[in-house]
Amino acid sequence: MDVPSLKSRLIASAVVMLFVLLPAIGFTLDDAFAKHLLKAVEQELTAHSYSILAETDYIDGELLTPTNFQESQFNVIDSGLYALISDQIPIAGTPTETPIETETPRLIWHSDSALNITSMDNLFYPAQGERAFYSVTFAEQAMFVSSFSVNFADLNQDMPLTLHIAKSQQDYMAAQKAFRQQLLIWLAIIAIVFAAVMWWWLSWTLKPLKQLTHELKTIEQGDSESVAGDYPIEVKPAISQLNNLLANEQTQRLRYRNALADLAHSLKTPLATISSAEAVSSEIQQEVSKINHIVEHQLKRAQSAGQSAWRLSVDIKPCIDKLLSAMAKIYRDKTVTVAVEVAEGAKFKGDEADLMEILGNLLDNAYKAATAKVAVTVNVSAKYLTLSIADDGVGISEHKRDSIMQRGVRADTYEQGHGIGLAIVRDIVTSYQGKIDIKRDAELGGALFELSFHIN
Repeated sequence: MDVPSLKSRLIASAVVMLFVLLPAIGFTLDDAFAKHLLKAVEQELTAHSYSILAETDYIDGELLTPTNFQESQFNVIDSGLYALISDQIPIAGTPTETPIETETPRLIWHSDSALNITSMDNLFYPAQGERAFYSVTFAEQAMFVSSFSVNFADLNQDMPLTLHIAKSQQDYMAAQKAFRQQLLIWLAIIAIVFAAVMWWWLSWTLKPLKQLTHELKTIEQGDSESVAGDYPIEVKPAISQLNNLLANEQTQRLRYRNALADLAHSLKTPLATISSAEAVSSEIQQEVSKINHIVEHQLKRAQSAGQSAWRLSVDIKPCIDKLLSAMAKIYRDKTVTVAVEVAEGAKFKGDEADLMEILGNLLDNAYKAATAKVAVTVNVSAKYLTLSIADDGVGISEHKRDSIMQRGVRADTYEQGHGIGLAIVRDIVTSYQGKIDIKRDAELGGALFELSFHIN
């Protein structure tokens, strides 16, 4: 299972933050606004009650109330703002409890706006001198009510009264709905802006990693020797370690090449002495010549493998053209048609000598085995580079496809055209962590050698 990328992790964190933080902010603001609005209604009704009580008096057993109010809604029938005075205070409960009434309170006065209100149900009667603010369904409307119990006294005669100021919740609900709509709009705008800022922030934060990837590609292609960009302080230790690793790798490979050169020189000197000796027979001289040739060939291969091949990048098409030109001269007495199909920009991430060794062996075998046709195909996918060489010869039997790649097996044990060179091809392909498959070509009918290498 692939580990999620840093970008996907940061995006997931931002999404969680967006869908958790913004709703929490929205609920908090909505709750705060509702409480503030409710407090404003309570203060408004309290102010109305003080205004009415200031104009109300009790003289000679008669309650004198104002006939006209500065607040015009008290003067308009069913305006949504009502004032009522009852003459009885039942035993008080709380606004959330049903009051325990000793007898039905009598409505002794109401504002003009409450002409159509006759029921006193659901109203609350606080203790004398206290106030209660609550919400009830009153006159088939959802109402906020502020009830204030007072006592008017005249010549030792008490007149306990409760003033009720009721206001419809319609304006409150409309204001809350409008606020929520505006809140949703602004939260949506904030979410869009937040997403845009997060996207920019992610790009900016991950920019050093993209830069590092680019520099590593330039090193891989041989255009640079080390990572030289300017990076954040958190990444600098890793960059320093990487540069040290690259420097050590280059030093070790240089020492390896020098050791191989010394070994080649050490071997050539005694071989040259043996071959130049007069007492040595021609057969021994031939064998010494073969040993010398093998040593030079293998040391050349080992030296090229010892180079920083992973930092090189070779165009494949020119190498194929060069080899086909050589094959045409070597096999000029044999008529072979070669079909070449190479993907545009196809590159081999390795040493050119290794690529030439691979293709040279396979093309040489294909020319030897072919009757009249050879096909060379190079494809590039997102992950793999695939090289295929096919011929129209007799092919390789399935039971010999594994053994023919083994080192030390004589070439004349197998079909014409396939021999010890395949072991060299196998070794080079393996050194690049590549894969080689031997099949029968569906179109030409002969052998098909298919090589695949990881691109990344």
